[in-house]
Amino acid sequence: MALDETVLDTFIERAVGELSASFSAPLILIGDRLGLYKAMAGAGPLTPAALAETTGTNERYVREWLCNQAASGYVTYDPAGGTFTLTDEAAFCLADEDSPVFLPGAYQLVASMMHDGPKISSAFRSGQGVGWHEHHEELYAGTERFFRPGYNANLVSGWLPALDGVVERLTAGALVADVGCGHGASTIIMAQNFPNSRFTGFDYHAASIEMARKRATEAGVADRVTFEIASATDYPGGGYDLVTFFDSLHDMGDPVAAASHVLESLRPDGTFLLVEPYAGDNIEDNLNPVGRIFYAASTMVCIPASLAQPCQAALGAQAGEARLRDVALTAGFTRFRRATETPFNLILEARP
Repeated sequence: MALDETVLDTFIERAVGELSASFSAPLILIGDRLGLYKAMAGAGPLTPAALAETTGTNERYVREWLCNQAASGYVTYDPAGGTFTLTDEAAFCLADEDSPVFLPGAYQLVASMMHDGPKISSAFRSGQGVGWHEHHEELYAGTERFFRPGYNANLVSGWLPALDGVVERLTAGALVADVGCGHGASTIIMAQNFPNSRFTGFDYHAASIEMARKRATEAGVADRVTFEIASATDYPGGGYDLVTFFDSLHDMGDPVAAASHVLESLRPDGTFLLVEPYAGDNIEDNLNPVGRIFYAASTMVCIPASLAQPCQAALGAQAGEARLRDVALTAGFTRFRRATETPFNLILEARP
Protein backbone atom coordinates (compact mmCIF):
# COMPACT_ATOMS: atom_id res chain seq x y z
CA MET A 1 0.00 0.00 0.00
CA ALA A 2 1.46 3.32 -1.09
CA LEU A 3 0.84 6.20 1.29
CA ASP A 4 0.87 9.86 0.42
CA GLU A 5 3.42 11.14 2.93
CA THR A 6 2.10 14.69 2.76
CA VAL A 7 -1.39 13.55 3.66
CA LEU A 8 0.03 11.29 6.38
CA ASP A 9 2.14 14.07 7.90
CA THR A 10 -0.84 16.43 7.93
CA PHE A 11 -2.98 13.81 9.67
CA ILE A 12 -0.31 13.03 12.27
CA GLU A 13 0.27 16.71 13.00
CA ARG A 14 -3.44 17.20 13.61
CA ALA A 15 -3.75 14.01 15.65
CA VAL A 16 -0.82 14.97 17.92
CA GLY A 17 -2.34 18.41 18.49
CA GLU A 18 -5.64 16.88 19.46
CA LEU A 19 -3.97 14.26 21.62
CA SER A 20 -2.15 16.98 23.54
CA ALA A 21 -5.46 18.77 24.03
CA SER A 22 -7.11 15.56 25.24
CA PHE A 23 -4.30 14.91 27.71
CA SER A 24 -4.76 18.45 29.03
CA ALA A 25 -8.52 18.21 29.56
CA PRO A 26 -8.24 16.80 33.11
CA LEU A 27 -5.90 19.65 34.01
CA ILE A 28 -8.49 22.21 32.96
CA LEU A 29 -10.95 20.58 35.34
CA ILE A 30 -8.34 20.63 38.11
CA GLY A 31 -7.71 24.31 37.49
CA ASP A 32 -11.43 24.96 37.72
CA ARG A 33 -12.11 22.82 40.79
CA LEU A 34 -9.15 24.11 42.80
CA GLY A 35 -9.77 27.74 41.90
CA LEU A 36 -6.42 28.12 40.13
CA TYR A 37 -7.85 30.06 37.20
CA LYS A 38 -9.89 32.32 39.47
CA ALA A 39 -6.81 33.02 41.63
CA MET A 40 -4.79 33.97 38.53
CA ALA A 41 -7.50 36.20 37.04
CA GLY A 42 -6.37 39.80 37.32
CA ALA A 43 -3.42 38.85 39.54
CA GLY A 44 -0.67 39.53 37.00
CA PRO A 45 2.53 37.45 36.91
CA LEU A 46 2.65 34.73 39.57
CA THR A 47 5.28 32.22 40.59
CA PRO A 48 4.13 28.66 41.21
CA ALA A 49 4.82 29.17 44.90
CA ALA A 50 2.64 32.28 45.04
CA LEU A 51 -0.25 30.56 43.27
CA ALA A 52 0.08 27.52 45.51
CA GLU A 53 0.03 29.67 48.63
CA THR A 54 -3.04 31.60 47.44
CA THR A 55 -5.00 28.45 46.63
CA GLY A 56 -3.81 26.20 49.46
CA THR A 57 -2.22 23.73 47.08
CA ASN A 58 1.18 22.08 46.67
CA GLU A 59 3.81 24.10 44.82
CA ARG A 60 5.29 21.15 42.91
CA TYR A 61 1.92 20.09 41.54
CA VAL A 62 1.07 23.69 40.68
CA ARG A 63 4.39 24.20 38.86
CA GLU A 64 3.79 21.20 36.60
CA TRP A 65 0.19 22.29 36.00
CA LEU A 66 1.34 25.77 35.02
CA CYS A 67 3.89 24.37 32.59
CA ASN A 68 1.14 22.38 30.89
CA GLN A 69 -1.04 25.48 30.71
CA ALA A 70 1.82 27.46 29.20
CA ALA A 71 2.47 24.73 26.63
CA SER A 72 -1.24 24.83 25.86
CA GLY A 73 -1.12 28.58 25.28
CA TYR A 74 -3.59 29.17 28.11
CA VAL A 75 -1.10 31.09 30.26
CA THR A 76 2.05 32.99 29.31
CA TYR A 77 5.45 32.25 30.81
CA ASP A 78 8.22 34.72 31.59
CA PRO A 79 11.56 32.86 31.85
CA ALA A 80 13.30 35.88 33.35
CA GLY A 81 11.09 35.97 36.42
CA GLY A 82 9.89 32.37 36.38
CA THR A 83 6.31 33.68 36.43
CA PHE A 84 3.08 32.71 34.73
CA THR A 85 0.24 35.05 33.73
CA LEU A 86 -3.37 34.40 32.85
CA THR A 87 -4.43 37.04 30.34
CA ASP A 88 -7.72 38.87 30.77
CA GLU A 89 -8.99 37.15 27.63
CA ALA A 90 -8.16 33.68 28.91
CA ALA A 91 -9.64 34.55 32.32
CA PHE A 92 -12.86 35.55 30.53
CA CYS A 93 -13.10 32.00 29.20
CA LEU A 94 -11.72 30.05 32.16
CA ALA A 95 -12.47 32.00 35.35
CA ASP A 96 -15.63 34.04 34.76
CA GLU A 97 -18.71 31.83 35.23
CA ASP A 98 -20.98 34.56 33.86
CA SER A 99 -18.98 34.89 30.65
CA PRO A 100 -20.86 33.75 27.53
CA VAL A 101 -17.76 31.76 26.57
CA PHE A 102 -17.05 30.12 29.94
CA LEU A 103 -15.47 26.74 29.13
CA PRO A 104 -14.94 24.52 32.21
CA GLY A 105 -18.55 23.30 32.20
CA ALA A 106 -17.93 21.80 28.78
CA TYR A 107 -14.99 19.85 30.20
CA GLN A 108 -17.28 18.41 32.87
CA LEU A 109 -19.36 17.05 29.98
CA VAL A 110 -16.19 15.52 28.54
CA ALA A 111 -15.47 13.93 31.92
CA SER A 112 -18.96 12.44 32.08
CA MET A 113 -18.62 11.02 28.58
CA MET A 114 -15.30 9.39 29.46
CA HIS A 115 -16.84 7.84 32.58
CA ASP A 116 -19.80 6.56 30.56
CA GLY A 117 -17.74 5.11 27.70
CA PRO A 118 -18.25 1.46 28.75
CA LYS A 119 -22.03 1.92 29.01
CA ILE A 120 -22.25 3.52 25.58
CA SER A 121 -19.98 0.86 24.07
CA SER A 122 -22.39 -1.80 25.33
CA ALA A 123 -25.30 0.16 23.90
CA PHE A 124 -23.59 0.24 20.49
CA ARG A 125 -23.72 -3.55 20.48
CA SER A 126 -27.18 -4.04 21.98
CA GLY A 127 -28.96 -1.10 20.40
CA GLN A 128 -30.48 -0.31 23.79
CA GLY A 129 -30.62 3.18 25.20
CA VAL A 130 -28.93 4.78 28.18
CA GLY A 131 -31.30 7.07 30.07
CA TRP A 132 -30.31 10.57 31.14
CA HIS A 133 -30.55 9.40 34.75
CA GLU A 134 -28.04 6.60 34.09
CA HIS A 135 -25.10 8.88 33.29
CA HIS A 136 -22.23 10.00 35.49
CA GLU A 137 -23.11 12.88 37.82
CA GLU A 138 -20.68 15.22 36.04
CA LEU A 139 -23.19 15.37 33.19
CA TYR A 140 -25.82 17.21 35.22
CA ALA A 141 -23.58 19.89 36.74
CA GLY A 142 -21.64 20.23 33.50
CA THR A 143 -24.81 20.74 31.46
CA GLU A 144 -25.89 23.59 33.72
CA ARG A 145 -22.48 25.27 33.66
CA PHE A 146 -22.09 24.76 29.90
CA PHE A 147 -25.48 26.15 28.87
CA ARG A 148 -26.11 28.81 31.55
CA PRO A 149 -23.59 31.36 30.17
CA GLY A 150 -25.26 31.24 26.75
CA TYR A 151 -28.68 31.62 28.30
CA ASN A 152 -27.42 34.56 30.37
CA ALA A 153 -26.04 36.25 27.29
CA ASN A 154 -28.91 35.63 24.88
CA LEU A 155 -32.20 34.55 26.42
CA VAL A 156 -33.53 37.89 27.66
CA SER A 157 -31.57 40.17 25.34
CA GLY A 158 -32.15 38.35 22.07
CA TRP A 159 -34.17 35.15 22.05
CA LEU A 160 -37.34 36.22 23.85
CA PRO A 161 -37.53 39.58 22.01
CA ALA A 162 -37.36 37.68 18.71
CA LEU A 163 -40.67 35.98 19.55
CA ASP A 164 -43.95 37.57 18.59
CA GLY A 165 -45.35 39.55 21.54
CA VAL A 166 -43.83 37.30 24.20
CA VAL A 167 -41.79 39.93 26.07
CA GLU A 168 -44.84 42.12 26.45
CA ARG A 169 -46.83 39.22 27.83
CA LEU A 170 -44.05 38.22 30.23
CA THR A 171 -43.73 41.79 31.44
CA ALA A 172 -47.45 42.03 32.15
CA GLY A 173 -47.59 38.60 33.79
CA ALA A 174 -47.62 35.24 32.03
CA LEU A 175 -47.83 31.57 32.93
CA VAL A 176 -44.73 29.69 31.71
CA ALA A 177 -43.71 26.02 31.61
CA ASP A 178 -40.03 25.21 31.08
CA VAL A 179 -39.84 21.53 30.08
CA GLY A 180 -36.66 19.51 30.51
CA CYS A 181 -35.39 22.24 32.82
CA GLY A 182 -32.52 20.31 34.43
CA HIS A 183 -31.02 22.41 37.22
CA GLY A 184 -33.33 25.27 36.28
CA ALA A 185 -30.89 27.78 34.78
CA SER A 186 -33.22 28.92 31.99
CA THR A 187 -36.27 29.00 34.28
CA ILE A 188 -34.50 31.10 36.90
CA ILE A 189 -33.07 33.57 34.36
CA MET A 190 -36.57 34.23 33.01
CA ALA A 191 -37.99 34.59 36.53
CA GLN A 192 -35.29 37.07 37.51
CA ASN A 193 -36.16 39.29 34.58
CA PHE A 194 -39.96 39.01 34.58
CA PRO A 195 -41.16 39.25 38.20
CA ASN A 196 -44.84 39.52 37.25
CA SER A 197 -44.84 36.11 35.57
CA ARG A 198 -45.03 32.66 37.13
CA PHE A 199 -42.79 29.80 36.05
CA THR A 200 -42.83 26.05 36.49
CA GLY A 201 -39.86 23.92 35.51
CA PHE A 202 -40.46 20.25 34.71
CA ASP A 203 -37.95 17.43 34.48
CA TYR A 204 -38.24 13.69 35.00
CA HIS A 205 -34.84 13.57 36.75
CA ALA A 206 -35.54 13.88 40.47
CA ALA A 207 -32.01 14.87 41.47
CA SER A 208 -32.04 17.73 38.97
CA ILE A 209 -35.38 19.00 40.28
CA GLU A 210 -34.01 18.95 43.81
CA MET A 211 -31.02 21.03 42.70
CA ALA A 212 -33.26 23.40 40.72
CA ARG A 213 -35.31 24.11 43.83
CA LYS A 214 -32.10 24.93 45.71
CA ARG A 215 -30.96 27.21 42.88
CA ALA A 216 -34.28 29.07 42.89
CA THR A 217 -34.01 29.74 46.62
CA GLU A 218 -30.42 30.94 46.25
CA ALA A 219 -31.48 33.26 43.41
CA GLY A 220 -34.34 34.72 45.45
CA VAL A 221 -37.07 33.73 42.97
CA ALA A 222 -38.73 30.87 44.85
CA ASP A 223 -41.83 33.05 45.25
CA ARG A 224 -42.53 32.84 41.52
CA VAL A 225 -40.79 29.63 40.44
CA THR A 226 -41.71 26.04 41.20
CA PHE A 227 -40.06 22.86 40.02
CA GLU A 228 -41.86 19.55 39.60
CA ILE A 229 -40.94 16.02 38.55
CA ALA A 230 -42.73 15.27 35.28
CA SER A 231 -41.94 14.14 31.75
CA ALA A 232 -42.41 16.09 28.54
CA THR A 233 -45.54 14.13 27.64
CA ASP A 234 -47.37 14.28 30.98
CA TYR A 235 -46.42 17.51 32.75
CA PRO A 236 -49.51 18.96 34.44
CA GLY A 237 -51.34 22.21 34.02
CA GLY A 238 -52.73 24.16 31.11
CA GLY A 239 -53.41 27.64 29.87
CA TYR A 240 -49.70 28.38 29.54
CA ASP A 241 -48.78 31.53 27.66
CA LEU A 242 -45.33 30.17 26.89
CA VAL A 243 -43.86 26.67 26.90
CA THR A 244 -40.11 26.36 26.46
CA PHE A 245 -37.80 23.47 25.58
CA PHE A 246 -34.14 24.42 25.92
CA ASP A 247 -31.80 21.95 24.21
CA SER A 248 -34.06 19.05 25.13
CA LEU A 249 -36.61 18.13 22.43
CA HIS A 250 -34.07 16.15 20.40
CA ASP A 251 -33.48 13.96 23.49
CA MET A 252 -37.11 12.83 23.57
CA GLY A 253 -38.09 9.31 22.59
CA ASP A 254 -41.28 10.66 21.02
CA PRO A 255 -40.79 14.34 20.17
CA VAL A 256 -44.12 14.49 18.30
CA ALA A 257 -45.96 13.34 21.43
CA ALA A 258 -44.04 15.91 23.47
CA ALA A 259 -44.92 18.70 21.03
CA SER A 260 -48.54 17.53 20.97
CA HIS A 261 -48.66 17.84 24.76
CA VAL A 262 -47.24 21.34 24.46
CA LEU A 263 -50.06 22.25 22.06
CA GLU A 264 -52.66 20.86 24.47
CA SER A 265 -51.21 22.79 27.40
CA LEU A 266 -50.93 26.15 25.62
CA ARG A 267 -53.49 28.91 25.42
CA PRO A 268 -54.91 29.29 21.89
CA ASP A 269 -52.66 32.33 21.42
CA GLY A 270 -49.68 30.85 23.25
CA THR A 271 -46.11 30.32 22.07
CA PHE A 272 -43.86 27.27 21.93
CA LEU A 273 -40.18 28.29 22.18
CA LEU A 274 -37.82 25.61 20.97
CA VAL A 275 -34.07 26.18 21.45
CA GLU A 276 -31.94 23.53 19.76
CA PRO A 277 -28.27 23.09 18.87
CA TYR A 278 -27.37 24.86 15.64
CA ALA A 279 -27.46 22.48 12.68
CA GLY A 280 -28.03 22.44 8.97
CA ASP A 281 -30.44 19.97 7.45
CA ASN A 282 -27.76 17.86 5.75
CA ILE A 283 -24.77 16.01 7.19
CA GLU A 284 -22.37 17.95 4.99
CA ASP A 285 -23.70 21.22 6.48
CA ASN A 286 -22.48 20.17 9.92
CA LEU A 287 -18.98 18.89 9.22
CA ASN A 288 -17.29 21.70 11.12
CA PRO A 289 -15.95 22.23 14.67
CA VAL A 290 -19.35 23.09 16.16
CA GLY A 291 -20.99 20.14 14.44
CA ARG A 292 -18.17 17.93 15.64
CA ILE A 293 -18.89 18.85 19.25
CA PHE A 294 -22.61 18.30 18.85
CA TYR A 295 -22.25 14.98 17.03
CA ALA A 296 -19.99 13.76 19.85
CA ALA A 297 -22.44 14.83 22.54
CA SER A 298 -25.27 13.34 20.51
CA THR A 299 -23.52 9.98 20.22
CA MET A 300 -22.75 9.81 23.93
CA VAL A 301 -25.85 11.41 25.47
CA CYS A 302 -28.69 12.43 23.15
CA ILE A 303 -29.16 9.34 20.99
CA PRO A 304 -28.81 6.98 24.00
CA ALA A 305 -31.40 9.05 25.92
CA SER A 306 -33.93 8.83 23.10
CA LEU A 307 -33.34 5.12 22.55
CA ALA A 308 -34.06 4.52 26.24
CA GLN A 309 -37.63 5.85 25.78
CA PRO A 310 -40.74 4.65 23.98
CA CYS A 311 -40.85 5.38 20.23
CA GLN A 312 -37.04 5.86 20.01
CA ALA A 313 -37.16 8.68 17.47
CA ALA A 314 -33.45 9.46 18.05
CA LEU A 315 -33.46 12.86 16.36
CA GLY A 316 -30.00 13.64 17.69
CA ALA A 317 -28.44 16.98 18.50
CA GLN A 318 -27.96 17.79 14.81
CA ALA A 319 -31.57 17.26 13.79
CA GLY A 320 -31.77 20.51 11.82
CA GLU A 321 -34.61 22.94 11.29
CA ALA A 322 -36.50 20.94 8.65
CA ARG A 323 -36.90 17.87 10.88
CA LEU A 324 -37.87 20.02 13.85
CA ARG A 325 -40.47 21.84 11.74
CA ASP A 326 -41.89 18.48 10.71
CA VAL A 327 -42.19 17.48 14.38
CA ALA A 328 -44.08 20.67 15.25
CA LEU A 329 -46.44 20.54 12.26
CA THR A 330 -47.13 16.82 12.72
CA ALA A 331 -48.03 17.60 16.34
CA GLY A 332 -50.67 20.09 15.17
CA PHE A 333 -48.94 23.46 15.22
CA THR A 334 -49.85 25.60 12.22
CA ARG A 335 -47.05 28.19 12.28
CA PHE A 336 -43.34 27.58 12.62
CA ARG A 337 -40.38 29.87 12.01
CA ARG A 338 -36.75 30.46 12.87
CA ALA A 339 -36.98 33.46 15.17
CA THR A 340 -33.23 34.01 15.45
CA GLU A 341 -29.98 32.08 15.80
CA THR A 342 -26.50 32.09 17.28
CA PRO A 343 -23.45 30.12 16.14
CA PHE A 344 -24.49 27.46 18.66
CA ASN A 345 -28.30 27.56 18.69
CA LEU A 346 -31.41 27.64 16.56
CA ILE A 347 -34.24 29.59 18.21
CA LEU A 348 -37.53 28.35 16.79
CA GLU A 349 -41.07 29.58 17.39
CA ALA A 350 -44.20 27.45 16.92
CA ARG A 351 -47.76 28.74 17.28
CA PRO A 352 -51.12 26.92 17.35
